[in-house]
Amino acid sequence: MAIPIGEVIAVSGVKISLRIFEDSNQETIFHDGVKYRGVSLREHLLIQRGFIDIVCLVEGEYLDERRLDEQAEKTTYIRKVDVRPIGYLIDGNFNEGVKYMPMIRDRASLLSEDIVGEIYGAEKGSNFTIGTMLKENVSISLPWTRLFNSHLGIFGNTGSGKSNTLAKLYTTLFREKVQGLRGKSKFVIIDFNGEYTEGQIHSGFDKGVTVLDSRKGGQKFMLESSHFWDADTLSLLFQATANTQAPFLRRVLTGREKYKDIPLHTYLVKTFERVFAASEPKPEGLELTREIARVIGSPALEKHLAEVKYNSYNKSFKAAEGHFYDSDGKSFNSFLRPFLSQHAKLDDLDKFDELMLRCYLQLCRDVVLGYAQYDHIQPVLARARSSISGLRNVLEVVDVPLPPYLLHVISLKKCKNDVKKILPMLIAKNFYENHKESEGLSSPPTKTLHLIIDEAHNILSEQSTREHEMWKDYRLELFEEIIKEGRKYGVYLTLSSQRPADISPTIVSQIHNFFIHRLVNERDLMLLDNTISTLDSSSKALIPTLAKGCCVLTGTAFELPMILKVEPLIKKYRPASDDVDLEALWATQENSEEDDVLAYDDLV
Repeated sequence: MAIPIGEVIAVSGVKISLRIFEDSNQETIFHDGVKYRGVSLREHLLIQRGFIDIVCLVEGEYLDERRLDEQAEKTTYIRKVDVRPIGYLIDGNFNEGVKYMPMIRDRASLLSEDIVGEIYGAEKGSNFTIGTMLKENVSISLPWTRLFNSHLGIFGNTGSGKSNTLAKLYTTLFREKVQGLRGKSKFVIIDFNGEYTEGQIHSGFDKGVTVLDSRKGGQKFMLESSHFWDADTLSLLFQATANTQAPFLRRVLTGREKYKDIPLHTYLVKTFERVFAASEPKPEGLELTREIARVIGSPALEKHLAEVKYNSYNKSFKAAEGHFYDSDGKSFNSFLRPFLSQHAKLDDLDKFDELMLRCYLQLCRDVVLGYAQYDHIQPVLARARSSISGLRNVLEVVDVPLPPYLLHVISLKKCKNDVKKILPMLIAKNFYENHKESEGLSSPPTKTLHLIIDEAHNILSEQSTREHEMWKDYRLELFEEIIKEGRKYGVYLTLSSQRPADISPTIVSQIHNFFIHRLVNERDLMLLDNTISTLDSSSKALIPTLAKGCCVLTGTAFELPMILKVEPLIKKYRPASDDVDLEALWATQENSEEDDVLAYDDLV
């Protein structure tokens, strides 16, 4: 039964004014055991237009004066509210959009909380609930099939509850659907602050946690060889110039692929022969062979080459043992060739050492043959040595990776800033390329990959000035490709950030659904206003004043924007991002320092 509370007195476009009856000012009304909320801001009302029930949202209220007699001193006030239609009910089913408009004197009535819950709870019979509507306190079942089939954005200032929302969303998914996920989907969390390394989200046998430490080493991310031996990736990692250094790296990789059946030791011996048996020896070649000895870690070879002198007069190399290395090759064949076989052991080289060795061997050949200038290529090798020293502690290049986990958390908390910029790109590219290759031309995709990036502004920002522009552009282009083209292959991004305005506008504009916590910065609010077409003005106005844990839900999965209060997870499953309890922290020191405090008081 409807409870009438007013009537329509004005209709102007989609703005409707109601006169509220004098006895309709209660905050809560119970009728036949059903709870109704009174008329106030952002409440829902029903206007009967014939057999159509128009659902409206209250956007404002005010008082209007009325005098029954011009001579009378008593003034009465009429309560009026402005409402906006958001949809209509036909046969108990809610339909979004403005199709019907009321007429003057149409009756308005209250909506029960159950009906409001049915309007916003899109999934009938589903139990995918992470919270309740803020005002109605009605549990809402989210449309999970449309949520996880889209790109998600979870934004909010620090302390607003976005980490709890992210954890609650995926914890509920794993709790409800974990059996169906196995073998069909993979979830990868790039965790900058180490918030999900314990029992958060999922604690089953198929959860893997990799804690990377670029300073001390330890656990390592398994990167496939095909993604490591890639010219574009190496050029960006080492900031190679486009005209000289990048083509040099391509020659290194091309030679590796072309002569993959030839042992690396044979390649080393042939290169040394070009240097020490050349018709016109070059001192740059000698210096490069010394670098090669350091790469392969041979003290005996290092000592021998350090004592070799270049004679510029007769253009030859003289060894400390007294023999000369010249174009006849006799000294090389009689001394250095067997010396290399004895002291240049290459069996224990890892992929990073192999890369540096191949680079120096290629540069040796290029310099001797006159294909490249030593001074032009040497800077990229210096940058490569610097980058590899950090990457070696966090990456292991493998030919065949281990089987993927259902949920893989990769923590970058203990990594240095320069490594934090590089690793997410390598990790995302590794998973994305593998998934795309495995899916091929399947339509629709048979499996899905979900990349979850916490604190996404760290790697998706256009504002960073501490990195090379080419590297930043490539990183952004990679994630822009994933968010624009990944849907075709079943790849979806979930981005969590406290500064959405710092993220590339191209990426934000491609997000389908948003969980927006409190944001107060004008740039952040302006970005949302320009990129989210489903965010209405009344919901946007609430964003700067939202309480902790409350968020605005809007996007393609929701028929209407709603304000949701997300239930906090218990401490065991909450992300490791709780605020410090100073009362408890400092209270532990009060008793132990009581004597010092009394002494201080006496002194004062």
